[in-house]
Amino acid sequence: MAAAVVEYKGWKEGYRCGYCASERGKVSAGMWAHSMTVQDYQDLIDRGWRRCGKYVYKPIMNQTCCPQYTIRCQALHFQASKSHKKVLKKMLKFISKGDVSKAASEEEPMDSHVEDAITCDFPYKAESHVSQSELTPLSVDHAERVENEDEDTGETKEEVNEHKVESGSRQICADNDTLLTRGPAHSAKIGHAPPKPGKGADLSKPPCRKAKDIRKERKLQKLLRKQPCTIEGSQFQAGDPGFLLQNSKSKPNQPKTIEDFVFVSLPDDAPHKLEVRLVPVSFEDPQFKSSFSQSASLFAKYQMAIHKDTPADCGEHEFTRFLCDSPLEAEDGPNGLECGYGSFHQQYWLDGKIIAVGVIDILPYCVSSVYLYYDPDYSFLSLGVYSALREIAFTRQLHEKAPDLCFYYMGFYIHSCPKMRYKGQYRPSDLLCPETYVWTPIERCLPLLEQSKYCRFNQDATAVDEGRIKELGRVRVLHKRIVMPYSVYKKRRKGPSDEASVQQYASLVGQTCSERMLLFRS
Repeated sequence: MAAAVVEYKGWKEGYRCGYCASERGKVSAGMWAHSMTVQDYQDLIDRGWRRCGKYVYKPIMNQTCCPQYTIRCQALHFQASKSHKKVLKKMLKFISKGDVSKAASEEEPMDSHVEDAITCDFPYKAESHVSQSELTPLSVDHAERVENEDEDTGETKEEVNEHKVESGSRQICADNDTLLTRGPAHSAKIGHAPPKPGKGADLSKPPCRKAKDIRKERKLQKLLRKQPCTIEGSQFQAGDPGFLLQNSKSKPNQPKTIEDFVFVSLPDDAPHKLEVRLVPVSFEDPQFKSSFSQSASLFAKYQMAIHKDTPADCGEHEFTRFLCDSPLEAEDGPNGLECGYGSFHQQYWLDGKIIAVGVIDILPYCVSSVYLYYDPDYSFLSLGVYSALREIAFTRQLHEKAPDLCFYYMGFYIHSCPKMRYKGQYRPSDLLCPETYVWTPIERCLPLLEQSKYCRFNQDATAVDEGRIKELGRVRVLHKRIVMPYSVYKKRRKGPSDEASVQQYASLVGQTCSERMLLFRS
């Protein structure tokens, strides 16, 4: 697998904040990710990073005007609130009966704010000028020889890493929820003579079936015939029999789940049809390519109506850079995840027209929401909230095939900005400690945030960042197309030292990522 290649751009201080409107209050670090593995990005977002196109940035939490805390929802344990169920019911009534409710939504739309990268001239507006040839390492054999140069020159170097630091975010989910399993059918053996009358079952005839099983089968067939909302392009379809049977009916005395509202049979004469398609972000994919123009037009319509952009700010070029360009390399899942990992557009087709697109990244441990844009003419359907609930349900579907994938990342929670607090209503959820990078239940964080906009959530005063940089010399560098440890590059480099910049980069990405990713040096 090719290594990630990043171009660190350093800190940017004193630029406009899109949350509090401070003209010079924003502080963040950023880098261009020319390519990146899904595992690298998973580890980065678990250290407070986030991407905007191919630009990956991290707020400097103790200095920026509006601290942005990474928030994740525990999708497997999520329970829809009363207001969430209202949104689900509203969509169901619209599809099945054509009912239109113009009531204002009680919650903010679940669309990510990206002022961090878009409103600043550094470096989103200025593209990287590094050529692709410079980013391509030479042969592995040559790189390995350079990596061992320290030993050849007699320098001491640890041969064995300290224990591999695992990001505190990596929690392998021990959850017992599984798809319904079916044992092998035990058919009657051939050759048995029919029993005498009154002497047991006639094995030449089909065995008797319980009425309960017959009703269950009929219900499944009905669901499969009438299922309106499918996710095409992957095996995780709303019409999957096991998933439908599991979620078509709530357990006794338990509240309804998202699936109870989404995966329901509709009347044959339903006035509308909603279809959700999962499309890989790739111009080589026929579905993505054929829907690009319609999707780009919808993005422009949304940006101009909701965010007051000018047409020049939301053309096809900007749409491509912002929501189609992704550093993530598509990867097949070794665990049977047919859609694989990488960047996707989840398109909501209503009666043959795209009305919303959720941009998501499917990573080893989560579905990460990148952005949402929708047709303002359908604002009455609360598409922001509805899409977030659908993405939580989708995370649970993926978990059936990939047990480690069990979280839904919602971007940043910004307590100092009241309009951005709505993300905390998707419970249970956790916030990432900005100092030790461990997850803390949001209920324990909120009282602290009421006292101070910047908080260390980990109350153990002795706890430190377990993934912190320990050996700067082990940072991997790509210099003149040759991969080498920083200790070798440092001796080869001509001109002023760049150790302070490399130290800053390594401290922000952590030891594990700094040893896997290639830091480009010109």
